Amino acid sequence: MKRLFDILASLAGLLALGWLIGLLVILVRRDSHGPGIFAQVRVGRHGQPFTCYKLRTMRQGTANVATHEMSSSAVTSLGESLRRYKLDELPQLWNVLRGDMSFVGPRPCLPVQREVIEEREKRGVLALRPGITGLAQVNDIDMSTPVRLAEVDAEYLATRSFVGDLVLILRTVTGSGQGDRVR
Repeated sequence: MKRLFDILASLAGLLALGWLIGLLVILVRRDSHGPGIFAQVRVGRHGQPFTCYKLRTMRQGTANVATHEMSSSAVTSLGESLRRYKLDELPQLWNVLRGDMSFVGPRPCLPVQREVIEEREKRGVLALRPGITGLAQVNDIDMSTPVRLAEVDAEYLATRSFVGDLVLILRTVTGSGQGDRVR
């Protein structure tokens, strides 16, 4: 049921919001040098790498490190708004449609975030598809605390349900949680 929801909802989202994604890509390109869409390798289900797509919110040439290890000066002026309203995540609808991600699950980390990967692996969390949003994200737990993050991801794994996922999506849309934050 979860995968069917992911397919139908991401397809509907892409059809309904494709124009907005296109407009935002143009605005990102006008705001700062570089592409409008940012593609980055992340750790997916079973620890397999996949390419995650987002609207670019950082200046071109920013180091490929975890967001919490990055200076806020790397964020573009438009990027700040895109991040605040979570609009930078819209291209991930494509990742959900492809099956690389789900709407709800643990946020995908970078391959260099070994401690996050190890803590998630210990708790069986890598069995899940990563999500656009998740229990840790709506509770303001980011990847700067790998053990706490993995514990909450494991809690999601143990208690997940379709209704619970809908609640997490609603909490995200209404502004709960900030996800990873730049310094």
